[in-house]
Amino acid sequence: MKQTISLTRLIAFFAFFIATQNVFAQATKANITDGTTEITWLGLDFTQTKFFGDAHQFADAGEITNASFRDKYAVGWNQLFINEQKKFNVAEALHRTEVKYAIGVTEKANAAIKRDFFTTDFDKYKTLDEGQIATLVKKYDFQGKTGIGFLYFVESLSKGKEEGTAWITFVDMKTKTVLLTKYMTAKPGGIGFRNYWAKVFFTILKDIKSDYKKLAN
Repeated sequence: MKQTISLTRLIAFFAFFIATQNVFAQATKANITDGTTEITWLGLDFTQTKFFGDAHQFADAGEITNASFRDKYAVGWNQLFINEQKKFNVAEALHRTEVKYAIGVTEKANAAIKRDFFTTDFDKYKTLDEGQIATLVKKYDFQGKTGIGFLYFVESLSKGKEEGTAWITFVDMKTKTVLLTKYMTAKPGGIGFRNYWAKVFFTILKDIKSDYKKLAN
């Protein structure tokens, strides 16, 4: 009799364990702001970026081509989040003690870009929406990673407007589902082409920290 009871309890325990694992495997929007659920920083995606203005206004830049924008600056901006983590503090912005890093996810996407970054057509300034972000995420290669991933889809960088824009996006990497995406803007600033636009990414991070509790609302 005791053996039967023990076996029954064992089966019940494993059933509960499996059910619990399935629940936690599906991330939710609320997990973004619960302060405890693990989040992985995936980096800056430049696959949708349009640059408005003359890069030659920056003395340090020289001639910026599509290739150098992709291979030098996109890579460099992503590396700032690795090399200067105290300044570009993703964990602090998300009110966590730490986050994981997997910028190889966006680096792979960026490395495959073959289109023209530069345009003067301001009708293209804001063309993305929530539905298009969801479509991009569905096609994304998260390289087998699971849990909540966090990235920026950088949309526009305009010297004339003195503004940069991005869709901050939280995703369930296992199901390739958008949990939250929000359009944000910020002012650039600083000396040199890299630093001038890096401030956009930094300021957006600060704004996320300030409005952290409002993100899931």
